[in-house]
Amino acid sequence: MKRAFYSESLKNFLTEDNNLILGKLATNSGCNLDQSHAWQEQVTVLKNTLQGFEGRILFEYIIPRMGKRVDVVLLLQDLIFVIEFKSGEYNYQFSDVIQVWDYVLDLKNFHEYCDKPLIAPVLCATNAPDTEISIEESIHNDHTIKPLKTNKHKLREVIESIIDWNPYSLSYDINTWEYGRYFPTPTIIEKASKLYCNNAVANIAEKSSDEATFTNTTLKISEIIEHTRNNKEKAICFVTGVPGAGKTLVGLEIAAKHLDADRRESSVYLSGNGPLVKVLQEALALDHIATLKKENQIITKTEARSKVKLFIQNVHHFRDACLLDLRPQPEHIAIFDEAQRAWNFKQTVDFMKRKKNKDDFSVSEPEFLISCMDRHPDWSVILCLVGGGQEINIGEAGISEWIDAINRSFDNWRVYISEQLNDKEYAAGEALSLFKNQNNITKLKDLHLAVSMRSFRAEMISDFVKQLLDLRQLEASSMYKKFQLKYPLVITRNLRKAKSWLKLMARGSQRYGIVTSSKAQRLKPLAIDVRYETNPIHWFLHDRDDVRSSFYLEDVATEFQVQGLELDWVCHVWDADFRYSENGWIHKNFRGKKWVNIRSLENQAYQKNAYRVLLTRARQGMIICIPEGDTDDPTRNPEYYNCTYQYLKSIGIQEI
Repeated sequence: MKRAFYSESLKNFLTEDNNLILGKLATNSGCNLDQSHAWQEQVTVLKNTLQGFEGRILFEYIIPRMGKRVDVVLLLQDLIFVIEFKSGEYNYQFSDVIQVWDYVLDLKNFHEYCDKPLIAPVLCATNAPDTEISIEESIHNDHTIKPLKTNKHKLREVIESIIDWNPYSLSYDINTWEYGRYFPTPTIIEKASKLYCNNAVANIAEKSSDEATFTNTTLKISEIIEHTRNNKEKAICFVTGVPGAGKTLVGLEIAAKHLDADRRESSVYLSGNGPLVKVLQEALALDHIATLKKENQIITKTEARSKVKLFIQNVHHFRDACLLDLRPQPEHIAIFDEAQRAWNFKQTVDFMKRKKNKDDFSVSEPEFLISCMDRHPDWSVILCLVGGGQEINIGEAGISEWIDAINRSFDNWRVYISEQLNDKEYAAGEALSLFKNQNNITKLKDLHLAVSMRSFRAEMISDFVKQLLDLRQLEASSMYKKFQLKYPLVITRNLRKAKSWLKLMARGSQRYGIVTSSKAQRLKPLAIDVRYETNPIHWFLHDRDDVRSSFYLEDVATEFQVQGLELDWVCHVWDADFRYSENGWIHKNFRGKKWVNIRSLENQAYQKNAYRVLLTRARQGMIICIPEGDTDDPTRNPEYYNCTYQYLKSIGIQEI
């Protein structure tokens, strides 16, 4: 399919009547008058600029993931020029530079014909002053140069300078370039926004597992829902996946696909991950406001948030509503994200007694949630999204409690499970073999997502982290060698260097930030205090000019704020709470004035999982900062840090 409103050879473009060009643009876009005036200037400038050149020109080239369009893509002499015009502008705005950078990075990373050719971003503020032409190649070695700024009079000189400078002979087929496929891996926030605007993610090509693609998984779940509805049954479906494989996205797509306007058979996405819910709700509300504004409609933020909450809710709010109202809830389909984090019997009963004055409450959270959906007299579906090794807090039951609840009270429900649910990684234990009604169980390979989509640069990063944490040094080292060129992963002993590295590596609007363990209490000398609770909305959504944003590198996020979310570039500061030793990991908690051992095996597992979460948050690259410690501070003895540092170095991770 064509993605440009106008696409022609330069020969035809230079000879074609301007009004005819503008007519084609207007026909394909349904543009307004202001845009038409901008195109008139662009066409005039480019005809004056491109005389004598041969190649191809594309106006308003659509970049699917961003939902935006590049003003002009110029395919010229083995180069790809991405030109962003700011008609009538007298200044070079930083936000405009970021905009053209983002276009280039999207093309370079996700367009199948852009991996080799040199791509040159150019910001043309038509009336801005002359600037010096200084071509600087990106340090990422991905054949991109940093954006050049110019006005309409110097545009040809900039293009000629880049052509003369180009040291590569990286040819591509100009005539087929625009038909190249697009393989984006959007952030979870971008994906949610697309879904909320009723754009099925399946329509956007995704790189996914060879065994069970994202599309196959969502289609299989939809088939289960349709079968359950038609046969007036009740079903619970378990979807497993590695960190970053798209489990949350599966849940969001199913929720969006089965939204019911009159609320009679609706669906809802539920998560106990408070930061994730808050960030997604705020992002979708802001996106909804912006979308309506473009259509000259006005909606308040309160109204927008209210609408979004029909789509995404905190599971604890859903639970409380079911406590107050014993009738069936409107939703026939409930999606429980991170289902393994639901509370066990002890934690649930204790909470209900202390907070809800329910002295007679005697079931676990999974059993109560299933009972809420069991109230429907006809049909209902529960979708449990299960992450391996993701339990990070006391009282989180793991997936076995859901299975035990079905055995105890709901053996009439049909159960669909991933073939991997029996793996020890998903903590189902022996519960699977204890089902009372084995005839009601169906195993489906399409219910497992095996490959991380979070990092488009290193699909094996989640498996690498598993090997690292399992102290399988040789396996981790082998994996590191395979992805290190595509996915930068380095270590340092200096936080200042780590911050500089983040700023150097991030381009365009790519987000970066610092993460650390919630038990990292002796980072205070580095101005990192985990006792201060970072607001995830400010941290994940606000821009560089906000001191509360991740960009400022002042506030840090722990595993509780970042689970389920992601950044492009991450600095993980590794404290002495989780230390390497030849006999295995040493688990510590800081109390009063000293480190004390964590003796509970369950709590040790939570801590290891916390580090699993922290080490799998980066989409494009990560730096691990292990402090040097301080010989004058017994709580920061250098030996507490050196062994971990040496272990990471033994894997082959390079130091800066």
